[in-house]
Amino acid sequence: MLKEVELFSPDPYGIPLDDCVNTGDTAWVLLSAVLILGMMPALGFFEAGLLRRKNTLSIITEVFVGLSAMQFMWYMIGFSLVFGTDHGGFIGGFDYIFMNHLGGECLPFAPEIPGLAFASFESMFAAVTPLLMTGAVAERMKFRSFLLFIVLWETLVYYPLAHWIWGGGFLQQWGVFDFAGGIVIHTSSGVASLILSYFLGHRIDFDKYHGEFPPHNIPLAAIGTALLWMGWYGFNAGSALTAGSVAAYAISATTIASSVGVVVWSLLSLIQNRHVHTVAVLNGAIAGMAGITPVSGYINGPYAALVAIIITLSAYFGIWLLKGKLKIDDALDVSSVHGITGIIGSLSIGFVASQGVNPDGPNGWFYGNFSQVYIQFTAVALTILWSAFWTSLLIICFRYTKFFKLTVEEEVEILGLDYYYHGDVAYYSLETPEIDTLEGNVEEIVPSHEKNRLIPSINIDGGSIQETSSNRRIQELQGLMVPAELRKTLSAKNATGIRV
Repeated sequence: MLKEVELFSPDPYGIPLDDCVNTGDTAWVLLSAVLILGMMPALGFFEAGLLRRKNTLSIITEVFVGLSAMQFMWYMIGFSLVFGTDHGGFIGGFDYIFMNHLGGECLPFAPEIPGLAFASFESMFAAVTPLLMTGAVAERMKFRSFLLFIVLWETLVYYPLAHWIWGGGFLQQWGVFDFAGGIVIHTSSGVASLILSYFLGHRIDFDKYHGEFPPHNIPLAAIGTALLWMGWYGFNAGSALTAGSVAAYAISATTIASSVGVVVWSLLSLIQNRHVHTVAVLNGAIAGMAGITPVSGYINGPYAALVAIIITLSAYFGIWLLKGKLKIDDALDVSSVHGITGIIGSLSIGFVASQGVNPDGPNGWFYGNFSQVYIQFTAVALTILWSAFWTSLLIICFRYTKFFKLTVEEEVEILGLDYYYHGDVAYYSLETPEIDTLEGNVEEIVPSHEKNRLIPSINIDGGSIQETSSNRRIQELQGLMVPAELRKTLSAKNATGIRV
């Protein structure tokens, strides 16, 4: 992302705007920042569509509130800790606290755009990183605990890592490269997601559905994926910080990787299930884009396709291992689709990166520089350890606090986080019989003249479509109903206090 040769400017506050600004580069970086901003609501839509409807609003609220909190932290102190004056290669100083000294200068990190434009662009990366964890802890983590957790995690994990690799820290000085966040973003959040999923335990009925709970709104997830796909061009190509050939290479690599991801995952779905499931298509696109992120500005087209194949296969079998065999309930497979792909993509820099693509990048082993392999490997290993250590320590601390327990009560999980924590539901036409009529009869949902009619029903375990009677559907709905006694218990527990 950054030009190493210009990092150590004798003037800590850069040079005047009139002497440095390239308006074309500035326009591209600002546009890229807006594209990335759109990715975060898109992430909420994607995840909400793949969850059960009773937790739709909870995931969207976590994303919007988390985005706002992370942006405020970044402007207040985060940018300064990442890109301020280096202190021992570990953390930045307080040069830019509250965005001081950024309005009228260019910085050595981005010498042809205003410092404030650079800070705004980087704020999007800082915001999206902890939000990726929402997919791992979905449907079972307390709202207030999640917000406090990501505030602490951002401070202890993201800011130091970003400084080490992008802000002139010791890893950047050593020669580590990460074009758009495979190490800083995807590896760190993927590791944290895996550890959080392990400590939070299984959702109710995990074994019944083998961890793959039926999504409630796949079209909503597809809309989220489409917006993520569009925004990812700003994510990767914007990291060139200039509207030139490197940005063009990044767009090309992103397109190739996402397309290859869709094709490979679709074929795997067809082989395993005899169907090309829509969710498989969506996962393939995101896995390809996530994995190519760290190397997108250093790689040519043929190698982008090769790396994308490896990335997609790794993510697919990562889900099979972590959720299928080890029974870790990472709800939306963040550890595989983002974590494993981010690791593979970051390591690939050591093999296929080329200075013919990006003169400010490295040459990999395939271009005569074997040392880049172990440099990248060391950076990835250190990031895994750093994220794992702080994530585990935070979890342990939270488990010993009364007000910030991580996991919701069983009754709340059954009821759904939407109604309990946010006092609302996503679909009133569907939920009203369950919420308003506490003593209601579920048979009212299915008219009496339709009780014996055959309707399509999906067999989750086998993936097949069968004909089933409405009487059986009534029984299924009764199983989803929340008993009135349970609702009264929850109301009594929370007669006073705030539900967060």
